[in-house]
Amino acid sequence: MIDILETVRKDQGELVALRRHFHEHPELSKQEDQTLAYIAETLKGYGISYRIIDKGGLIAWIDGKGPGKTLLLRADVDALPIEEGEKNLSRPRVCRSQNHGVMHACGHDGHMAMQLMAAKWLNRWKDQWDGTVVLMFERGEEESGPLEYLLRYLETDSPWHIDACYATHVRWDIPAGKVAICHEAPMAGGFGFEIRIDGHGGHGSRPDLAESPIDCFHDFYGNMQALRMRAVPPKECLTFSIGSLHSGDVLNVIPNSLTFAGTCRFFSYDHAGKRFYEEFKRILANACQTYDCRYDILHMPEPLFEVQNNPVCVGIAEKAVEKYIGTDALTDCTPWMASETFAITSRLYPGVLTFTGIENKEKGCGANHHTPEFDLDEDGLTYGAATCLGFALEYLSQKPDIPFQRPDEPLDKLVARNI
Repeated sequence: MIDILETVRKDQGELVALRRHFHEHPELSKQEDQTLAYIAETLKGYGISYRIIDKGGLIAWIDGKGPGKTLLLRADVDALPIEEGEKNLSRPRVCRSQNHGVMHACGHDGHMAMQLMAAKWLNRWKDQWDGTVVLMFERGEEESGPLEYLLRYLETDSPWHIDACYATHVRWDIPAGKVAICHEAPMAGGFGFEIRIDGHGGHGSRPDLAESPIDCFHDFYGNMQALRMRAVPPKECLTFSIGSLHSGDVLNVIPNSLTFAGTCRFFSYDHAGKRFYEEFKRILANACQTYDCRYDILHMPEPLFEVQNNPVCVGIAEKAVEKYIGTDALTDCTPWMASETFAITSRLYPGVLTFTGIENKEKGCGANHHTPEFDLDEDGLTYGAATCLGFALEYLSQKPDIPFQRPDEPLDKLVARNI
């Protein structure tokens, strides 16, 4: 049996160097040209074929010794518009962004490094497995849109039929050296919204002569708060919040308009998110009718689905961790209310998204994602890369036929779903 964990440990220096290069040279969504160029150069050095997908990212592939299943491995490559702090939670960083105002504050630098390490060894061991491994490096995950170009290539232009997919996401609250695999949805779906309510302003002394967008919003918001209890089953998890609210400038003048924005998150579109989304629009329309206002939807795409972990793939992933890393590496999985474009990929192909632990309070690693203090314990990446390798080898060896029903939704509509 291949000692995957020991192999990756011996290559820890290269794994860390990859992560630090990406961390020091972050690029925002849809601007990741140099990041993709570095990935391409690294793959070329490994002897792995690749293709740049315009506006989408990069696709690479490795063929094994014979025919078999085709497995898609996915990593995201973009960074966030955040100014990185000199320190993490408690100490100076081991490396820091050289691009001011841009930071890998979600861990995508680690995702790229782990996937490249997995690619290196899958290619070296290709005489020991059957099938094909397709590696997808995805632009603009934080904005969702670029995934369309990658999936369109895989679905219509590539020579492959994808049989299963795999991804991992680092987690700030899971200790380094641990891996978590949820049996149900690991990450949430949801929808974002920005809406302007237009009324008719007036003087505060005669509100009867005005059509107040503030009163209209107050009615809408009250009904939305009640909707959570009225429309969502008690066992379902759904959150609704307003993050932005702007209206008026003067204390004695009723404004003409009000703009509000926020998000809704859920772990089941079918059982909670779909009805909440539909009721949102109905309640908004009713409130505006009641208060003689009008509304304009500035942003409100169709809801993004939750990430779906396929039970067969979950079983393979758990057994791979136990076999190649050890049972002690598995830890309890708490679903994460954040969202992921892997939700769309896993809607097309059966798959699993695992969580790679990166928390180490002694090193100052444990701040939440999307914060200036976010940092990861690089030792945790060893276990994430080993899990990816173990899953790939086990899946390609077992060649399971996985019961799976693809959605009837057209690809262009599916990929348009977003937060």
